[in-house]
Amino acid sequence: MGLFGKKKEDKSAQGKSVQKSGKKKEQELAEKQLTEERSAEKQPTEKQPTEKQPTEKQSAKRQPEEKQPTEGQTKEQGQNERKVYIRGAGGTIVTKSILDGTSKLKWLFRQEGGHGNGWVAFGDRDSQEYVDDANNMAIVDFNTLADIEPTVVNVFYMPMGSDLEFRCDKTGKYFVDTRTGKEIREPVKHPAQIAFEKNLKFLNQDTYPPAFFQSLFTESPKIKVVRAGEADFPTGEVVLADPIAYLGSQYETVLDRKIPAGSYPVELSVCLSRIAGLRIAAARLPVSPQAAVRYEIAMPKGKEPEDLGKPGIFTFFGVDTGLACIADGKVSEENRLFFEKWEKENPGKNKYTDYFAALFQESFQANPEFQNQGGSFLEWRLPGSGLRTVLFSSGMGDGIYSGYWGLDAEGEIACLVVLFLNPAYF
Repeated sequence: MGLFGKKKEDKSAQGKSVQKSGKKKEQELAEKQLTEERSAEKQPTEKQPTEKQPTEKQSAKRQPEEKQPTEGQTKEQGQNERKVYIRGAGGTIVTKSILDGTSKLKWLFRQEGGHGNGWVAFGDRDSQEYVDDANNMAIVDFNTLADIEPTVVNVFYMPMGSDLEFRCDKTGKYFVDTRTGKEIREPVKHPAQIAFEKNLKFLNQDTYPPAFFQSLFTESPKIKVVRAGEADFPTGEVVLADPIAYLGSQYETVLDRKIPAGSYPVELSVCLSRIAGLRIAAARLPVSPQAAVRYEIAMPKGKEPEDLGKPGIFTFFGVDTGLACIADGKVSEENRLFFEKWEKENPGKNKYTDYFAALFQESFQANPEFQNQGGSFLEWRLPGSGLRTVLFSSGMGDGIYSGYWGLDAEGEIACLVVLFLNPAYF
């Protein structure tokens, strides 16, 4: 009985024989198709044109005397201009029968530890003997397969171990999960997008259990606690803000409670996420050696926790450049004056690109282990006074975030935590 005859009769066994065969042949295939892989990964469509690299249309305008392309040249141009459905999609194993059109896509599965992105595609006419021969397989960019059958884009983000059957009938084109029988007709979201949406609903609550905050700053394989620098608080007035867009402006959030004047370390909870990479989950300003036994949301100046829920009362601060900071009121004012002068002296220049970017890069080079390329945090001294503040990336980027006072058994401030994400989602 043929491979696919067995699949039709025994749904629980679908894809098993094919997957085992694919694993046996994978090394041989990778070696045979190395040249094809390199060629596939150099997709011209993924290369963004620059002033020194004009697009084909720009080249045509500059060289009107060129002869019209032949039919073969036009076809080749069309292949080079193939649509990029997913950037950086990676290599995919596809039977040559699908690529040359002698069969149509039928089976699609994703192997843990497989070549490239793990996806393998077989055609409706491929026999077991056919797929057992590595010469009948090719490694191509996933977008090449998508160009043949765009419906595959819907399932690209499905997890390792996925085993799918492609169907096309009067209801449309879709995939069926061979293990559950579930039809997949809509695009499957990237795991990071799903986590991001969950996180949005989780943020900015009135409070969270003490155990949750403690877990953010307890080291584990997923969580690393990093001391990013020290911040000076000469007045004890605490400001939460985006340091590039809003620090020193009417849009910063000045907190109602004050802390004793002094200098404090800034600790970061760094989440090492499999689906979202390195992200800062939270920032903490330890104020005293006492342990926090409860947490309450940090209210803006002049407001009390009892005001929560009243019209026009907001506890959060906005981030629009992907950065946040915990600063003193005096530091905020000096920051404003410094950049007012800097912008007058540097008309048309960007505060981040032309000032902070190089400083963040220096921070990365000095402490690269738990930062992203380009820097994830920076201890910055204000020119002139030398007062310090620490700038850090805000979780998944722009948004609205809240601070939480950690209070000890006597109700005194033990720490301040700014929360960006729940690592459990990522």
